[in-house]
Amino acid sequence: MATFAKPENALKRAEELVNVGQKQAALQALHDLITSKRYRAWQKSLERIMFKYVELCVDMRKGRFAKDGLIQYRIICQQVNVSSLEEVIKHFMQLSTERAEKARTQAQALEDALDVEDLEADKRPEDLMLSYVSGEKGKDRSDRELVTPWFKFLWETYRTVLEILRNNSKLESLYAMTAHRAFQFCKQYKRTTEFRRLCEIIRNHLANLNKYRDQRDRPDLTAPESLQLYLDTRIEQLKIATDLKLWQEAFRSVEDIHGLMSMVKKSPKPSLMVVYYAKLTDIFWVSDSYLYHAYAWLKLFTLQKSYNKNLSQKDLQLIASSVLLAALSVAPYDQKHGASHLELENEKERNLRMTSLVNFTLDPKGETKEVLSRASLLAELTNKGVMTCVSQEVKDIYHLLENEFLPLDLATRVEPLLAKISKLGGKLSSASSVPEVQLSKYNPALEKLTTLRVLQQISQVYQSIKIESLLKMIPFFDFSVTEKISVDAVKYNFLAMKVDHLKGAVLFGNVDIESEKLSDHLSILADSLSKAKNLISPPIRKASKLGIGYDLAEIVDKEHKRLLARKSIIEKRKEEHERQMLEMERQEESKRLKLQKVTEEAEQKRLAEEYILREQQRIRREIEERELQEAQAMLLETQKGAKKKGKKPLLEGEKVTKQTLIEMALSEQLKERQELEKKLQKLAKTMDYMERAKREEEAQLIEQAFQQRLVEEKLLHEREQLKEIELSRQHHAGDLQEKNRLARMLECKEIFQHKVVIRRETEHNQLKKERDDKINQIVTMRKRDREIKRKLLYYLKSEEDRMTRQQEEEEARKREEEERRKKEDAERKAKLDAIAERQRQREKELEEKERLRREALRKPTEPLPQPTDPASAPEPARVVAAEAAAPASAAPATGRYVPRFIREKSEGQRAAAAASPEPDRWGRKDDRPPQSGGDKWTSENRRPSFGGSRNSSSSSWSRTRS
Repeated sequence: MATFAKPENALKRAEELVNVGQKQAALQALHDLITSKRYRAWQKSLERIMFKYVELCVDMRKGRFAKDGLIQYRIICQQVNVSSLEEVIKHFMQLSTERAEKARTQAQALEDALDVEDLEADKRPEDLMLSYVSGEKGKDRSDRELVTPWFKFLWETYRTVLEILRNNSKLESLYAMTAHRAFQFCKQYKRTTEFRRLCEIIRNHLANLNKYRDQRDRPDLTAPESLQLYLDTRIEQLKIATDLKLWQEAFRSVEDIHGLMSMVKKSPKPSLMVVYYAKLTDIFWVSDSYLYHAYAWLKLFTLQKSYNKNLSQKDLQLIASSVLLAALSVAPYDQKHGASHLELENEKERNLRMTSLVNFTLDPKGETKEVLSRASLLAELTNKGVMTCVSQEVKDIYHLLENEFLPLDLATRVEPLLAKISKLGGKLSSASSVPEVQLSKYNPALEKLTTLRVLQQISQVYQSIKIESLLKMIPFFDFSVTEKISVDAVKYNFLAMKVDHLKGAVLFGNVDIESEKLSDHLSILADSLSKAKNLISPPIRKASKLGIGYDLAEIVDKEHKRLLARKSIIEKRKEEHERQMLEMERQEESKRLKLQKVTEEAEQKRLAEEYILREQQRIRREIEERELQEAQAMLLETQKGAKKKGKKPLLEGEKVTKQTLIEMALSEQLKERQELEKKLQKLAKTMDYMERAKREEEAQLIEQAFQQRLVEEKLLHEREQLKEIELSRQHHAGDLQEKNRLARMLECKEIFQHKVVIRRETEHNQLKKERDDKINQIVTMRKRDREIKRKLLYYLKSEEDRMTRQQEEEEARKREEEERRKKEDAERKAKLDAIAERQRQREKELEEKERLRREALRKPTEPLPQPTDPASAPEPARVVAAEAAAPASAAPATGRYVPRFIREKSEGQRAAAAASPEPDRWGRKDDRPPQSGGDKWTSENRRPSFGGSRNSSSSSWSRTRS
């Protein structure tokens, strides 16, 4: 480790090493300088050294060195010049980005080069195998080696910078900027894995901030500026997550944003809340949470209507239509029917979690009553004026599906409206947070709702209906889809129906005459019958009843107007209260800013004083060190032999001097802190007195203004009430005149009605006759088709029987042939076994004869034994030959000399006799010609030679069989 007197010397040395190509040595030299405890005071030369250091780290892709150096530099300049650290980090990120972009431009196939699942993973096994097997590297591999390492280094750079800036309150803006650049990196190159890791890193940083609240430079999340930076970062994270279709990560980002908003009581900016609710609508739609999707749309509509002054009427109409269609897309039945207690508890926790995200207050102690529901949502849409802003098509479909009872033609009326709604939508010009609204995505949900309404209304009218008729009423789906929808409705107790596929009919459950399902229809029927009765036979006391009705209508009208006026008064009071609250918040914000400004000025002053104090202490320490060195030199001159004897008191004196200086500095800081606390207490007391006096003076003036406002509003209310009464009287008089004028046309109306009924009856009879003719034709055609089908089936059956018989005959013939073949094989095998047995007997006899002959040759003087077995008796020719040879062979046994030629002659005769053919076992000589060496039953080795052993194993039955 090299030591340098000044930091500039280390920079010069590093530049010299770089010029000669030793970048690693230059980087190590600068790293040793930065991590050395000798240079802890910040100076301008250290900033230039850090610039050179990060350039070398980027050139050599040394991310670990860069992280160590930046951490050490943060320690050096944290309290003195934090802007220098900010400049170094910006330079580091700029260099990394430029080198990554340069590598990207050099690669020709970017998609192939960046086809890596994880930037932090090592090389894949197949890449390593390919690099060892193939000598030349292909273009794709060269691109991968060129581009991927730089993108890995850029990703490591973002992680390093975020780790360094995570708990620094003075560099919050740089932390937010780095997070935004990292998000854009993930979005531009579709890095989903790195995006998840980045979100987890930022989430852990925020959790550590909340966990360790006693850190020195910890960011204060209660401050509006810090909270706004963190919220902007989370909003950007939410946008990128939805763009990358990472819905789970988007939901976690929404929870992060909600957690930040709940930490501070003050609500964020409306622009951020608009983006928040816009992304919530997408998340809830993807997760099929249609109820919370509709509530998010309602919040978005309220924010746009309240705070977006540039919102056009067309855009407002599209947003309101989306709100209403989202509410209609919610299932009209409760999906908790039949659920277990554990499922209900889990659903309750999920509802609390979801409602907190959409900023809707839900009572956690509620047992069965549910605040978030489809009915309450539709009622809230009416109360907040959403119905007045929607388009006419959406309003018509709402009235058809929610208020009308049309079981036969409901779907036919809804279908053209759905076609019109699918064409609505487009880009919003005045709402940047919601770039585009397409109403066509609600068509499947509306078609399902229409199907449910048709089934519900039909179940209240019919007990059974044909499937064909039901399909005509529901043109959206096939019967399989309709059946699936009805199964869910029956499961959750919305319908009571069964499907009989055998009869081709749908059976609905029995509905009691006093049930809730028929109570509304019976009341409607009673009203219609009473109106028809009044038209046919008007009541006798018409005038008195009209008078009573008029009085009741007037009273109801007055009460309704009174309630409307009261509602307007309450709304005005609410607006006034909100305005006052906003004014108070604005005043508190201005006071807080002033106090913060005073605090910052005091902090700057304190830092300046501390800097002056440190300079004084440094000068004093240098003077003391110089004095100690002079004293030590004098002591060395006086005591030449013992140099260390005079060091101890000097070192002890040095320690005492430093402790004294430290105590003096601490006492000075304590005095300044006490004086500052006294000033702050005095200032706070003065501000409390001023605020109390101001509020005491304001109380009387506010009460007087309130009483005067009450008098004015009372007069205005009475004047408006008199005006409404006069208008009501005028309207009633005009209605009476109009009724008298139209009473003359009643007779003509009845004549016209009679004509229309007769014409329609004629048309009905004609259509009935045509239908009967058509049915007769269809019956005749079906009879003819059945006859043709029956004949065809008979022909096919007869052909099948014939083919079956042929197949059975063929199988019987094959079985007979197989049995005959097996019988022949058995007979042939028996013959072969008999022949083999005979051959074995013959070989055995030959071996016995050979044995006897050998014994006769070894003992020529002894007579041959007579065999006891007649089958093994010697043949006559062989016995004669033995007797003829006996005298010749017996000669040497007497001790008489026999010449050599006589012995050879007698031996030749014996050999000829042995080689002569033997008669077979039946007493006849074998006069067959000798076979060549390919005989099946005999072998050449069976013919014995004189004095040699016979090889009896050269041929066998087993070898012949094989």
